Amino acid sequence: TFNGNTYTISGIYNDTLPSITFCDSIIITDLTILESSFSSSTKTACDSIVWNGATYTSSGSYSSIIQNTIGCDSTVFLDLTITCSTSSSETRTECGNYTWNGLTLTQSGVYDSVFVNSEGCDSTATLNLTINQPDSSYTNITECDEYEWYGTTYTATGIYPYVDTTTEGCDSIVTLYLTITNS
Repeated sequence: TFNGNTYTISGIYNDTLPSITFCDSIIITDLTILESSFSSSTKTACDSIVWNGATYTSSGSYSSIIQNTIGCDSTVFLDLTITCSTSSSETRTECGNYTWNGLTLTQSGVYDSVFVNSEGCDSTATLNLTINQPDSSYTNITECDEYEWYGTTYTATGIYPYVDTTTEGCDSIVTLYLTITNS
């Protein structure tokens, strides 16, 4: 705006300024109007995004005033979708081994697996695993005529396995090496 006139287009403008002595003055203005600009973008990010110096953690429409390349204030708009990573935790107690995400695990421990969830974000699954080992033992016995072992009576020399369950719920194999001598 100059001398009561508002200009929005670049050009050469003449204005007459009257004076008290009736000698008018002419002012020629060579005017260049610099345009502000605006832009918009659509983005999707996992968990958060830094945009124009600010961190955003939720979906929404945001705007920011920045200076464009010709020095004018300009507005930029962001249509933001925030997707979330996920995490899960599982506690298992198994006997001997456990297969998890394609791995056969034989030791107790905490195991992590990173994968891409349905939202396209990195996510972590944690397994708290306790492995109880199966038990095995053997007994050598020599008896006359017969021997009763875990409710079964044996009358012949041989090797006899018996499967039991440990207090942790795992198989326990006890093997009897039996020698029978007849009276």
